[in-house]
Amino acid sequence: MNNNTRNPFNLIVLVSALGYFVDLFDLQLFNLVSKESLKGIGIVDPKLIDLYDYQLFLWQMGGMLVGGILWGVLGDKKGRKSVLFGSILLYSLANIANAFVWNVEQYAFMRFITGLGLAGELGAAVTLVSETMHKESRGWGTMLVSVGGALGAVLASSMVGQDLSIGSLANWQVAYLIGGILGLLLLSLRVGTIESGMFKSMDSSEKIKRGDLLMIFGNKERLLKYMLCLAIGIPIWCSVGILMKFSVKFSEPDLLNINGGPALITKAVMFTYLGFSLGDLLSGGMSQLMKSRKKVLYIYLVCCALFYFGFLFSKGISLDLYYFYFFLLGITSGYWTIFVTMAAEQFGTNLRATVATTTPNIVRGSVVPIVLLFKYWEPAYGTINSAVALGVISFVPAFIGVYFIKETFNKELNYHEK
Repeated sequence: MNNNTRNPFNLIVLVSALGYFVDLFDLQLFNLVSKESLKGIGIVDPKLIDLYDYQLFLWQMGGMLVGGILWGVLGDKKGRKSVLFGSILLYSLANIANAFVWNVEQYAFMRFITGLGLAGELGAAVTLVSETMHKESRGWGTMLVSVGGALGAVLASSMVGQDLSIGSLANWQVAYLIGGILGLLLLSLRVGTIESGMFKSMDSSEKIKRGDLLMIFGNKERLLKYMLCLAIGIPIWCSVGILMKFSVKFSEPDLLNINGGPALITKAVMFTYLGFSLGDLLSGGMSQLMKSRKKVLYIYLVCCALFYFGFLFSKGISLDLYYFYFFLLGITSGYWTIFVTMAAEQFGTNLRATVATTTPNIVRGSVVPIVLLFKYWEPAYGTINSAVALGVISFVPAFIGVYFIKETFNKELNYHEK
């Protein structure tokens, strides 16, 4: 395969999409089985379960933030293919180990290691796909990668509630084992992938600085581009971190009073990520047909904002319509493909993997301060008002980011940052 292929249905795209499938499968699996698994290791007090559930989530996100930097730098220094291989090996083995923890301390450590591994997949995949496809077709490839991830989250949510137990192994243990085994099976496909020609040409020169964070944070122009990229992605995780994460709470009588509620978190996750998958397909396709990243981002942000704030004032609707709202939120939040692709396209080959890996993980990590602010404001201002305020804080910078960011469709990527 050469570095100018126009066909998105190639081995690199397939392997990257399957890798991201396993990536999001595990992320959502933890959200869905964490409380069951805590009961499985002997935690019975509901307050302690809620506390440890949140702490484990923080350990996981901490691992992803550290991993985003680590894998990003390694991707520019050692190659995109090596990061793809290393990250999926690490989180696959960590997934398996998650099934055999017997106390909270071990669980926290393994969630950190799992997050560390999960952080490398998407950025390396998008970078490799972008650099091995023709500049006018790479959007199709990155679109398929992102769709694969969303379908992984859907599979995870559909597994919860089913009897997966095997012998003495509980459902949550079997689910973790499935995730780990899927990842290890995927490694056999990775052997056939090739390294980016752009990276290999850069690798032959010792004078080019690669994966140097100071080249981003020590340069005003690059730092501004980096911050604009981050701002664009925040609303996605505000929607997921507030509306989806607390979907049961919002459906209760004293808030939105959903007819037929309360909602089930498993269904909220499933419908959100079904929409997310469709949204990724539409946003990636629209970007290719409209030959613009920015126009699609504007459309999606406007629609996402409308559904985000509309959701918060949808009092008294039926439970079915409530779930349909999550499906619509998923669709309008499905510009993740464009966000990550555009971040990768903003920078030269010697910083591309660093940017493409750190930006989605920092945006994912933004859910931590978002939830902390939500919980801090909620007692004083109420649940709905707190969610509205966070929506404003998230969407306004995103629109500013799209306005100032440079269009990258059809941009030549074979250059270096000096």
